[in-house]
Amino acid sequence: MKQWNLLAENRQKRIERGLTITGRIADPDKIVALLEALIEPGDRVCLEGNNQKQADFLAGALCALDPARVHDLHMLLSVLALPEHLDIFDKGIASKLDFSFSGPQAVRLARLVADGKLNIGAIHTYLELFGRYFIDLTPRVALIAAQAADRHGNLYTGPNTEDTPAIVEATAFKSGIVIAQVNEIVDVLPRVDIPADWVDFVVQAPTPHYIEPLFTRDPALISEVQVLMAMMAIKGIYAEYGVERINHGIGFDTAAIELILPTYAESLGLKGKIGRHWALNPHPALIPAIEAGFVESVHSFGSELGMERYIEARPDVFFVGRDGSMRSNRAMSQTAGLYACDMFIGSTLQIDLQGNSSTATLGRISGFGGAPNMGSDARGRRHASPAWLKAGEQARQGRDVMPRGQKLVVQIVETFREHMQPAFVERLDAWQLADQAKLAIPPVMIYGDDVTHILTEEGIANLLLCRTPEEREQAIRGVAGYTPVGMARDKKMVENLRDRGIILRAEDMGIDKRMATRDLLAAKNMKDLVRASGGLYVPPKRFRNW
Repeated sequence: MKQWNLLAENRQKRIERGLTITGRIADPDKIVALLEALIEPGDRVCLEGNNQKQADFLAGALCALDPARVHDLHMLLSVLALPEHLDIFDKGIASKLDFSFSGPQAVRLARLVADGKLNIGAIHTYLELFGRYFIDLTPRVALIAAQAADRHGNLYTGPNTEDTPAIVEATAFKSGIVIAQVNEIVDVLPRVDIPADWVDFVVQAPTPHYIEPLFTRDPALISEVQVLMAMMAIKGIYAEYGVERINHGIGFDTAAIELILPTYAESLGLKGKIGRHWALNPHPALIPAIEAGFVESVHSFGSELGMERYIEARPDVFFVGRDGSMRSNRAMSQTAGLYACDMFIGSTLQIDLQGNSSTATLGRISGFGGAPNMGSDARGRRHASPAWLKAGEQARQGRDVMPRGQKLVVQIVETFREHMQPAFVERLDAWQLADQAKLAIPPVMIYGDDVTHILTEEGIANLLLCRTPEEREQAIRGVAGYTPVGMARDKKMVENLRDRGIILRAEDMGIDKRMATRDLLAAKNMKDLVRASGGLYVPPKRFRNW
């Protein structure tokens, strides 16, 4: 007779082995021995490495395991943020990786792949990876981080809840093992985010878990070119479509947009008409727009270091619990960005002639994070909004097809990136990377058929209005500036596209380039953001220059 509870029986044996090492509230000095008792060779292990919150103590313990006892682990990580996330591959403890974003570890990741020390299963979006936790990538062991635990094992995740609910639920409800590192163990929690019976072991780490202020941008570093691009974005796209529900990507380009909402957008009479609802981390750059009454609500993927007091003081804007702290949730915010937002605007490293874009370039495998979800047209969407309907009408004009809306997906880039690397290329590096990493398809971040607008310092290319592949290519070349791609434009065709409003220069939108100065920024430095918050925002030390 078939046995139907093998996973549960195996789990129980592991728990019993673990309890011979330490109690359920584990001794930090015995954490390596505990992991060696709980983890078996070949296990699928989810280590909580988020955009911001890191289970760093458990990551260090994982690296200290004996590869003769624990090896061939299949690692699941949202974000490769710490050196330890890749040390486990260098040491032979892990061999396979499924992830979403690698950020600071992008170059080393590419090197490990080239050296044959790491096999990539797939580069996912966050939502895609979370979904697979419940299908075919269910963790056998989950190593997570929380703010605090009580003596029963209930967890309080605080403002940086991030990925924890998705990880724990998938693991705990498929007979997996959940181990949580916490900053402190208390008698009473401010609120219970993860119940004790979903958690097997809790360990108080010697130091608080690391949090990266990933979305913080110093306004002092925003250039006048970025101010000009922000003006074009607001007048040529936000106002044109009446976009009220938005997701912004990371970067100075979008920070510039946030910081001229209370000045430039206010001068255009756009308050209450654009940017009311956001799926967005609590960017400090958004403070002036919140204070000016532009922003009505923000749901966040994660929190942002230093924003805790400001968030607590603005519960009408943020999703704040009765304890006063926000509970972010990456899975829910990704879903909101995919289905509830009318527009995504973000940057990239390379764009090709079809509008495909990628942040995976030669020698650097960055991954994509949530951009492919945010920057894709959700074909399952059924509710209408003016912005969604207008984009859909433009895309389908003159075609005898069933009417439907379309999400606005905007790529905002300067024509040349760092070290004068052109942002526009004939062929993405992703093709070569696919060969090097033995990937089934090139790692494209946002597919060209989802991109509706490309915005550079040269102007806006409205790809919704293009009717042929040739028009689309020339529209892209027409805003590619002095890159080789831009220099190869058909000048006559580009002028025709401009006459038809497919390409818009700043002057076509009635924008005086002389106005594009840093004077438009509602905050010109970090201290201005603190002032705008009424002293509630406390920037991390590395951003304090006064």
